[in-house]
Amino acid sequence: MVEILVAAFLILMLIGVPVAFALALAAFAAVGLGGQYPLVVVVKEMFTGLDSFPLLAVPFFILAAEIMSTGAISTMLLRFASQFVGHLRGGLGYANVMTSTLFAGISGSALADAAGPGAMMVRMMEKGGYSRAYAGALTIATSVVGPIIPPSITMIIYALQDRNVSVGSLFMAGILPGLLISGAMASVNWWISRKRGYRSAEPRPPLRQMIRNSLAALPALLLVVLIVGGIRGGIFTPTEASVIAVGYAIVVSAVIYRGFTPADLWGAFWRAGIMSVAVLMILAAARAFAWVLIIEGVPQALADAVIAMNLSPVAFLLMVNLLLLAFGMFMDPLPGVMILVPILAPIAHSLGIAADHFAIIVIVNLTFGLITPPVGGLIFVVASATRQRPSALIRELPPFFLAALAVLLVLTFVPGLSTWLPTLGGFSR
Repeated sequence: MVEILVAAFLILMLIGVPVAFALALAAFAAVGLGGQYPLVVVVKEMFTGLDSFPLLAVPFFILAAEIMSTGAISTMLLRFASQFVGHLRGGLGYANVMTSTLFAGISGSALADAAGPGAMMVRMMEKGGYSRAYAGALTIATSVVGPIIPPSITMIIYALQDRNVSVGSLFMAGILPGLLISGAMASVNWWISRKRGYRSAEPRPPLRQMIRNSLAALPALLLVVLIVGGIRGGIFTPTEASVIAVGYAIVVSAVIYRGFTPADLWGAFWRAGIMSVAVLMILAAARAFAWVLIIEGVPQALADAVIAMNLSPVAFLLMVNLLLLAFGMFMDPLPGVMILVPILAPIAHSLGIAADHFAIIVIVNLTFGLITPPVGGLIFVVASATRQRPSALIRELPPFFLAALAVLLVLTFVPGLSTWLPTLGGFSR
């Protein structure tokens, strides 16, 4: 059945079938043509994949992000970031990086970051004299921090696949790697801005204005503190935190920042509903796909093969990096986590690799797949939002991808970047 499963999936992807349908149809083809199990098993596994209380956090975090990206919040965060770095050489590029980093603590989604504040930054950078293609590529590269800095939808899904980690520990584990990625992209912006002569005409705002902007942005910035602090303090679970985030987002948008109308709220519910359905369809289909692999003994066979190779933990992580980078070129992070984590995580644990460290390696690798063609979801989102050709953006991406590879190597060889905060916060098991 594995041969049928893989062949059907590749054919469906090549002819442009959406990922969710390609995964589900490949599972149906494998089971149907294999003849060992009734087709109803696939349907059962798809429903089983969604029968999880923690999964309720996904649509609520998506809704919170939609509410907070509507109205004045994105503008407030952009103004807050620009006041610190906007006057420097390449300042609008730094503001792009900083805004994406701040918004990552609200949305938990790379695509939301790119389509919301990222598209705004592209327009601002173009007006400031930057190449539109470069501004778009920088937005693509910085948006990858969305699923890494908490809250993160990808981390919620990962925690459901590996019982050695919790959502709270992954949220803490992602903070330093996310900041490291932002720093790497800011370094690329520094180099390219000097090379191309991107200067800033914006003066540094007076201290009084900076204080006013900081106070205005504070309610939005407090969301990540509320979520992580509440989970760490045992006040609420991650699922409950997602609901609290929605309530907080509504209060901040409608009461503090104002200008948030019932029509805006309805639009946020509508967009969040569509996105949630798409995500949950992918998760259901990925569960059925993964079930075929498991029932055919693929995880155990792979584990035996890796153990027979007698790899050191570092060699195994380097091999995983190569595998996931290749896998991420053709697969979105969520189905990648659903399919690969049950296979790879037990091997990592048997080699003594810290669970949080391995989780971050997997999540960062698969998230970087969003900036690599041919599938690269962020490339097409930014191209659509800024009305550019994907090819123009791809030509500007190599320096950012090299920076991403450097970050991966640092995370691989320095596990403390992923494990220190979870240990400090009392999350690690």
